Amino acid sequence: MLKITVLGTGASGGIPIIGCDCGVCKSSNPKNKRSRVSILLESATTKILVDTSPDLREQALQNNITAIDAIIYTHSHADHLHGIDDVRSFNYQKNAAIDAYGDSATLAEIRERFAYTLMLANEYHNGWYRPCLNPLEITAGKAFKVGDIEILPFEQIHGRGKSLGFRFGNFAYSTDVNVMPEQAFESLEGIDIWLVDCLRYLPAPSHSHLERTLQWIERVKPKQAYLTHMHHEFDYDILAKELPSGVFPAYDGLVIEC
Repeated sequence: MLKITVLGTGASGGIPIIGCDCGVCKSSNPKNKRSRVSILLESATTKILVDTSPDLREQALQNNITAIDAIIYTHSHADHLHGIDDVRSFNYQKNAAIDAYGDSATLAEIRERFAYTLMLANEYHNGWYRPCLNPLEITAGKAFKVGDIEILPFEQIHGRGKSLGFRFGNFAYSTDVNVMPEQAFESLEGIDIWLVDCLRYLPAPSHSHLERTLQWIERVKPKQAYLTHMHHEFDYDILAKELPSGVFPAYDGLVIEC
């Protein structure tokens, strides 16, 4: 059994957006408050954080996350990576480096932008004043395990770049994608629950939109599907009424068991 906590469901600017006076950004509905996308997976023995969003500190505090065993990165865009400094709190609790999994391009970006996070723990002696990651390269199509959780990464098209989706048993996570390759669909066969990208109503250059995401869901046929990485065009209550049976908007703090 896996417990998935949806830490963030918002687009890169989060919701509310700074300076925006639209109805969603001004909404009092807590399900319209969306931090940057991330999830936490928990088994009986293992906790995996997917991405280090810029809202990681608040997400950890709100969801009582005090320790993790590993981080898996979907890709290196700022809204998925730039909360990396807050990993030092998990280093402190673990008193060790944290394993960080990503494809070669993502790890290269971490080395370029955040080289200090990849210094070995024994290279300094003043405590966990900075994050410390142990980089581990993964490849689409090659399954790996973290603790007792088996993970299958699959490649997705994200505008002019790529991201990784992940299958964890009968649950799959696909954020930041606008084209789903055939091999990705093969990796998704037989899943029960899918948390999947859906930025807005109309097409976008690097994210899926509502019509396309619903077409994907109809093809994959999970028992349940949840939409994430949502912009401020989506009001939670309105969108929930528009969706077909078995499809729901996700929201920050949502817990899924699979």
